Amino acid sequence: MKIVNIHAAKTQLSRLIADVVAGEEVVIAKAGTPLVRLVPVTAGDGPRRLGTLAGAVVESADCWEPDSEVEALFYGGSVEPTPARRAAEPRPKARTRRKKP
Repeated sequence: MKIVNIHAAKTQLSRLIADVVAGEEVVIAKAGTPLVRLVPVTAGDGPRRLGTLAGAVVESADCWEPDSEVEALFYGGSVEPTPARRAAEPRPKARTRRKKP
């Protein structure tokens, strides 16, 4: 394992990369304290195979049916929530009558 300070690593980066690709472990340190390890990038196993769970997950026939217990938890017993005013909408101004002079 080769330990190199940051300043030396900046000036010798190409050589350090060649050493790592050749199989040597290189650690970059700051004031003698190890900070990071240079490692080579490994090739993947090829493209990811999609659909690995196909057929393994099955939904019941009634999974999309409404559940009254869940609706009661969300809406307090009623199916539809009460309409809420958006915070960005200004409140309507109250009309006041002006007295004529």
